[in-house]
Amino acid sequence: MKLVTRAQLGWPASAAPTQTSTKGVKVHYEGTPVSTKLLTDHAECLAEWQAIRKSHLANTKENYSDIAYNYGACAHGYLLEGRGIGKRTGANGNQPLNIAHYAIVGLVGSEGLTKPTDAMLGAIRDGIELLRQHGAGNEIKGHRDGYATECPGGPLYAWVQKGAPRPAGTAPSPGTPAPAKPKVSLAHVVYAARHDPQAAQGHTSYRAEVLLVEKALHAEGLLATQYVDGSFGTKTVSAYAAWQKKCGYTGTAADGIPGQTSLTKLAAKHGFQVVA
Repeated sequence: MKLVTRAQLGWPASAAPTQTSTKGVKVHYEGTPVSTKLLTDHAECLAEWQAIRKSHLANTKENYSDIAYNYGACAHGYLLEGRGIGKRTGANGNQPLNIAHYAIVGLVGSEGLTKPTDAMLGAIRDGIELLRQHGAGNEIKGHRDGYATECPGGPLYAWVQKGAPRPAGTAPSPGTPAPAKPKVSLAHVVYAARHDPQAAQGHTSYRAEVLLVEKALHAEGLLATQYVDGSFGTKTVSAYAAWQKKCGYTGTAADGIPGQTSLTKLAAKHGFQVVA
């Protein structure tokens, strides 16, 4: 199992109601267009998961206490912690349905990325089995079972109707570690933040590492898409300064030049690791 925890996402403990047992699990999809970028870039999956929680918390009509789902599953086979174990879902349509089943969403939608990968189906199975170890019954249903909706979409629902079988090759061997997180050198991005703004337009110092930082800043809503280009220019410096302020820094401590603590916090939320 490749699990991304709430702590790794930078989320506090879930405020959702306690629910220690259910009849089983309901499978969901997003029900909106989902970018195919999620197929090739796991950072996009993490950004999507962050965005779902942000939109749920901003939904005053539903008044969610947290992201609605217990878990999500991405195209790369990662199980993404939402409300997690022992928490009532808010995704199944009404309170009786939420009490009856936990909820796992595959990061596919109505347009764009519509078909789950085998790795995603394997991650959904990981989530089902994890919840079964902690109070879920054996039922596996789609969101549409008992509620008027198209969710979880045609491809996922067809899989659910077959009993949600685990695809071959998706069961991790005991003790097999998850793939290492990509590395970002603090020294490299500090160099880029000090030199890219003064260089010619489009100059990059350490493009791959800067891109990871920029994608994280974009996911935080601090950097516009057009500036996610691998160059630590003035827009990226300003965005990083805004991140430093979110971390509680003020004055010259929020100057847009990455520091160990602020970069480590950003890395923990967005799936990379910081090295010297």
